[in-house]
Amino acid sequence: MAMLILFIILSILVNPSSAKTNYNVLSFGARGNGVADSTQAFINAWAAACASTEPTTIYVPKGRYLLGPVAFKGGCKSSDITLRIDGTLVALAYFRVLGQAENWVSFDQVTGVSIIGGSLDAKGSALWVCKAQAGTNCPNGATDVLVEGIKVIASGNSPNTDGIHVQQSKNVKIINSSIKTGDDCVSIGPATNNLWIEGVTCGPGHGISIGSLGKDMEEEGVQNVTVQNTVFKGTQNGLRIKSWAKPSNGFVKGVQFIDVVMQNVQNPIVINQSYCPHNLNCPDQASGVKINDVLYQNIRGTSATPVAIKFDCSTKYPCKGIKLQNVNLTYLKQVARSSCSNVIGTTFGLVKPDNCL
Repeated sequence: MAMLILFIILSILVNPSSAKTNYNVLSFGARGNGVADSTQAFINAWAAACASTEPTTIYVPKGRYLLGPVAFKGGCKSSDITLRIDGTLVALAYFRVLGQAENWVSFDQVTGVSIIGGSLDAKGSALWVCKAQAGTNCPNGATDVLVEGIKVIASGNSPNTDGIHVQQSKNVKIINSSIKTGDDCVSIGPATNNLWIEGVTCGPGHGISIGSLGKDMEEEGVQNVTVQNTVFKGTQNGLRIKSWAKPSNGFVKGVQFIDVVMQNVQNPIVINQSYCPHNLNCPDQASGVKINDVLYQNIRGTSATPVAIKFDCSTKYPCKGIKLQNVNLTYLKQVARSSCSNVIGTTFGLVKPDNCL
């Protein structure tokens, strides 16, 4: 299956009410009948909004809009473009067409754009993502990003289908959204600073993951991440931090996981610093990624496996400042277990399973 990428590492400033000029994609030839190819209509609507010097809105009414690979480029005269989606964007199902494209829908080096509402059905492609192993490069210095009220849909067994990937960005907010996918609902890569995730429902999927980090020796760290008021339903993981088992100068610090509900999640809380796919290039090495100051507060629900909390930290750089406060996770209405290696931390209030810090 070709991995297709919807690229949303971009600078976004959101104030939909300020938009004065409306560009309805139907006026540019789009058809929301789920049959006609609307790719060129979307490109033309973007070009018009991009050329405007006034605040603009690109409006996508209700309906199903088939899109092939499309790139929305930056360099716009307008610094306030809102993409308001009331319908569903659907990837063209032609393998040859999509398989030749680096991205499905991309926003590249764009500043001052809001993306509000709507559903995205990529037919098993990866959505809202930038992954180095897929051959794409995240734009640097993306700031002030808001993604609100979106619904991402991909099959639970579709590989490499991260819902939203944030990397090389700061001041990003992802709120009030539903993500169903075959990979991470939200994945967080290097050089992410000030990320806020709130009101997200995840499942199916692999959870919310920081990493994998530390693949390269020279790597910027992840800091100031907050995940709160989220729900995980039947996911492979819940709250995960993952790094390669190899030298790196990367780091994770200042992370808060607050008010989270787990429903039959295989690994509700996990730190894995022994990541080494296929035991290639990293057997018997220690992760160089330093993990400090991580809070798990008001985490409750059910684990699908006996081990509900697993901290497998680096033998060279143990995790420090790990805090568990008011955690209550059970396994099949039984007492769950925890597992700790190379971790230093504290607990506050009720913590179940009994911690091993």
